[in-house]
Amino acid sequence: MNRTLPVVRLRVPTDEDAVAWHRVFDHPDVMEFHGGRTAELSVYEELTARQRRHDAERGFCLWTLLDEEDRVVGFTGAQPWPWEWGPAGEIEIGWRLGREHWGRGYVTAAARMTLERLRAAGVGDVVAMVDARNRRSIAVAERLGMRLAETFTTPASQRQGHCYRLEL
Repeated sequence: MNRTLPVVRLRVPTDEDAVAWHRVFDHPDVMEFHGGRTAELSVYEELTARQRRHDAERGFCLWTLLDEEDRVVGFTGAQPWPWEWGPAGEIEIGWRLGREHWGRGYVTAAARMTLERLRAAGVGDVVAMVDARNRRSIAVAERLGMRLAETFTTPASQRQGHCYRLEL
């Protein structure tokens, strides 16, 4: 299916975006592959602050994703993989979208913008770490041209996952 993607905008997260992310991600479907329940506001406050540092230091981060009306609908971007296991030290592209915004092409449009920005920042390749049951995120990774490189088991949850890779 070749449909026209929506117009989206990415911006470095603001302090206010922590509240917006907390609100738009407050849905069990959104959090199914991220611990299963809504994170505390403080988690998003720390996450947005860390993303501002990443952007200042590296030129990229998990950006706040805005729709055609400049409403916060989620985030899309990239950051260094933060764990000791998996692709430690590599750059992971990622996305999360509020439930009411699913199925409209926002993530694919924003992820393509992210890949352009990463190329411009000199990043040579990216990974996407996706829960093996998350069909929607797997479909996005494949639309981006990413290829399944390996499977893994997450240490904490013991869930099966996929590591997708893409050379930029």
